[in-house]
Amino acid sequence: MQARRQGRALFLCDFIQCHFPVPYCCSFPDRVSFMNNQKQQKPTLSGQRFKTRKRDEKERFDPTQFQDCIIQGLTETGTDLEAVAKFLDASGAKLDYRRYAETLFDILVAGGMLAPGGTLADDMMRTDVCVFAAQEDLETMQAFAQVFNKLIRRYKYLEKGFEDEVKKLLLFLKGFSESERNKLAMLTGILLANGTLNASILNSLYNENLVKEGVSAAFAVKLFKSWINEKDINAVASSLRRVNMDNRLMELFPANKQSVEHFMKYFTEAGLKELSEYVRNQQTIGARKELQKELQEQMSRGDPFKDIILYVKEEMKKNNISEQTVIGIIWSSVMSTVEWNKKEELVAEQAIKHLKQYSPLLAAFTTQGQSELTLLLKIQEYCYDNIHFMKAFQKIVVLFYKAEVLSEEPILKWYKDAHLAKGKSVFLEQMKKFVEWLKNAEEESGSDSEEGD
Repeated sequence: MQARRQGRALFLCDFIQCHFPVPYCCSFPDRVSFMNNQKQQKPTLSGQRFKTRKRDEKERFDPTQFQDCIIQGLTETGTDLEAVAKFLDASGAKLDYRRYAETLFDILVAGGMLAPGGTLADDMMRTDVCVFAAQEDLETMQAFAQVFNKLIRRYKYLEKGFEDEVKKLLLFLKGFSESERNKLAMLTGILLANGTLNASILNSLYNENLVKEGVSAAFAVKLFKSWINEKDINAVASSLRRVNMDNRLMELFPANKQSVEHFMKYFTEAGLKELSEYVRNQQTIGARKELQKELQEQMSRGDPFKDIILYVKEEMKKNNISEQTVIGIIWSSVMSTVEWNKKEELVAEQAIKHLKQYSPLLAAFTTQGQSELTLLLKIQEYCYDNIHFMKAFQKIVVLFYKAEVLSEEPILKWYKDAHLAKGKSVFLEQMKKFVEWLKNAEEESGSDSEEGD
């Protein structure tokens, strides 16, 4: 076996020597050693460059070269924004927008790459085909908004980069001129209206320095004007609610000025009355929720009615809440403090006993006819929504009439034309005899007064 192996090795060596001559003086072991050396050592040329796979190469980050390409192209297009949009669309196939998104948006907004703080470097190329160099009017900003819309629709991966860019620009507001801030505010409002930007970018306006120096509030005026001009206050409110910013607008002012009165005065004088009204309503809604929560806690503790009444009246005055609103809150709170029986024949008795106890509290906030009518509608709605109470409606109304929570006129008005459609036929039928009795009592009272005259 060993002889056969040696024979094969000799044959291989002779073959190699034949094709790749080796000195004849080499003995067989030397020839084998030479063959092994041939495998281990490969000749190299001085300065040889080994080929590397593309994925192993690291491209050098060079925003300056990218900037030069974009600015040169914008210079050639001029101020024709249609041509600008076409140039940007075509350039995305040749230039790395994904890698240089920040540089791209800096150029389109400010005309060149921005240094920290929002200044343009003196030694950098710049272009006048940008937002900051354009005319300060809504129509021009709408045209620029279209450029951004087309670019981002074409290259969807730029969405996140553009959002980050706008957040950065908002933090740089102090570094821009008043005119530049106004243009950026109008553009941002338009882009928020058409959905290119998310309202969460407004978080940048709550920067302490911007708020303290009044930059945030002034910027917000221009922004909301263009936003509402494109949509309406309801659309704006919806966008703010989606990102939980509907209750944070007063934070645009320093802590010592964060009041509804100051906000309303500032934005109303700036021509944004609808935004002022919206914020006031939001504050009222928040105050109502707090009021209801505190009421339920006071009732659960069994606090005296006089203390509850005093607290509610103070909240009404402080938050400008009407009596009609308060009576609805009290009714809901009273009805939520007990677990109701599921049997229809027992729930009416339970309700009458419970509501009789709370009659003095309800009576304290039905001093106006409109408040009484509001309470009647709340009772009707509750009895309709909770089927076990369907037959209890008339008994509750009579109880409140006897306890002087409700009076004749609001009850008759409710019966005639102020009732809800919910359960209308059932509740009107229940109230028929009682209403007839009220009418007769009114007539008799009228007759008695005439006789006395």
